[in-house]
Amino acid sequence: MSSNDSVTRKPLPIILIRGFGGLDIEDEQALTYQGFNVGTVYPQKRGENYIYEGFILRLMKSELGYRDATNVIGYYPHDVHQAHERAGKTRKMPKECFAGDRVIMDAAMAERLLTEMPDPLRTIWVLRYYDLGDRTLERYGKALKRLVELIQAVAQCVHGESTKVNIIAHSLGGLITRQCVQITYPRARRKAETDINKIVTLGTPHQGVSFQVLSQIGWLPIGASNELEVFSPDKQADESFDLSFKNFAKHFPTERMLTVVGTNYRSYDIGVASFLNRLFSQAGEGGRAYNRSDGLVKITNAQMPSCPRTFVHKCHGGSDSLVTARESYEVATRFFHGNVRIRLRLLKGKVLRGMDWIGSSEFFFGVSVKPRFVDFELFHQSRDAENCYGPFNDVDLNKLPDDTVFGWAGPNRLIWEGFLKIKEDNLADDSGLTLMKRNRDMVFRTDFYIGERDTFGIGFSDNVVYRKQYYVRVVQTKTNHPPTLWLYNGEDFEGGHAQARTASKARKEMQPDNEGWVFEVKGTGFEGKLRIELDRVPEVGSPIPMKVQSDITET
Repeated sequence: MSSNDSVTRKPLPIILIRGFGGLDIEDEQALTYQGFNVGTVYPQKRGENYIYEGFILRLMKSELGYRDATNVIGYYPHDVHQAHERAGKTRKMPKECFAGDRVIMDAAMAERLLTEMPDPLRTIWVLRYYDLGDRTLERYGKALKRLVELIQAVAQCVHGESTKVNIIAHSLGGLITRQCVQITYPRARRKAETDINKIVTLGTPHQGVSFQVLSQIGWLPIGASNELEVFSPDKQADESFDLSFKNFAKHFPTERMLTVVGTNYRSYDIGVASFLNRLFSQAGEGGRAYNRSDGLVKITNAQMPSCPRTFVHKCHGGSDSLVTARESYEVATRFFHGNVRIRLRLLKGKVLRGMDWIGSSEFFFGVSVKPRFVDFELFHQSRDAENCYGPFNDVDLNKLPDDTVFGWAGPNRLIWEGFLKIKEDNLADDSGLTLMKRNRDMVFRTDFYIGERDTFGIGFSDNVVYRKQYYVRVVQTKTNHPPTLWLYNGEDFEGGHAQARTASKARKEMQPDNEGWVFEVKGTGFEGKLRIELDRVPEVGSPIPMKVQSDITET
């Protein structure tokens, strides 16, 4: 399997795939844009952070300049053998784009795409797989591959060369994507990585649904047994099953798929699913005292081994979910287009208080991460989310092994891996003459949490042992010099000279080592040492360690 050499962060066509997996598809067929046009209101926010418009509108309003191309494609329950008479008038497009399949181009819409859109590559395409009739993963996988090929035909017509695509897939949509990657492409003797750049899955049950029992209830009129089969944890764990999550790495570079994991089971509107997730607790989760799911999919099952992951405190589906949350949009677009990769690791940590005299204490360690100018977290851990690292039965946090069910994000106690988008920001006088370039400056906030729980229920359960925020600032003032990283206790660095003088007293410079920059966090209940690793992501190619970086400000 090749590495990241051909991956790019340039804007590419985006395919959106919504999940469903229910008993009746009529409501799904009537759903406009499969729900990707639905957003969320954040009553406690202001300005731009008040209303999130949904994936479709947000992409179209963003600086990326995307346009909707969904109506260019028609989805039919049978093959269309004869192209529309206008197809022959569509310039340079192969006639096979307009017939010979259930997924075909509409001639009039294709012509409009080619003539009216500034850049047909900055386009959004919704895969309406339920319009195809028969409900099989094989059919869905072929439909996705066909859509990719039609998009490539457009790129070939406009630019004289093919293109890759990025994919955002929710729930079953992620399994359809894997069907295409693990089965459809190999059967065509091709590699999916040549056509697919990156994949983001939202709440996809990669390792199954823990209470998957519907396929065993024979009296229900279910005509989608093939769909239900892929939700089985036993099937997904069986390497002889072609669609097993254990086979994914054989067909696609794992670093090019991000799993966005929901954690808010309380807001999921199908209460029985949340109840069953608690009833069917998994080994290592702490028993039925915990739910640890997005309402439908277990936190552990929404992840893929060796793939990067992040936590968003939203439920699986509904009006305030992974599909409608701005957090999902911010994480996905940074994964696609971010030019700085950040990794946060725990080098050592020790709890300094707690440990009930009566009962049995266990500790949990969590971090939340938020970049400047975006009032939403890119990574969230908390007691309510039930997704903190642990439980630790010792005050030494280094003793949590990497092979636990709810272990670290990666080897060597990797806490979080994420991406940021940055740009140059010049300062100029009134005449427009550039006086100087602003210091290379990037800031993000880390929120550390240590909680304690008494498993016997005798002592003081659910104590907050430690909670503190730190601000990490990356500054580079000289070209061809490594950046300097500072640790702040507050936001004083945002102001003018007076605030800067105050901030200078409360900041500490991080010390570089061979892997990155090291800093300490201390308080009355916890002390720890962590490391930040920064990589620059070029337009095309693998991330490289950041030694020299252009002027940057998180957008």
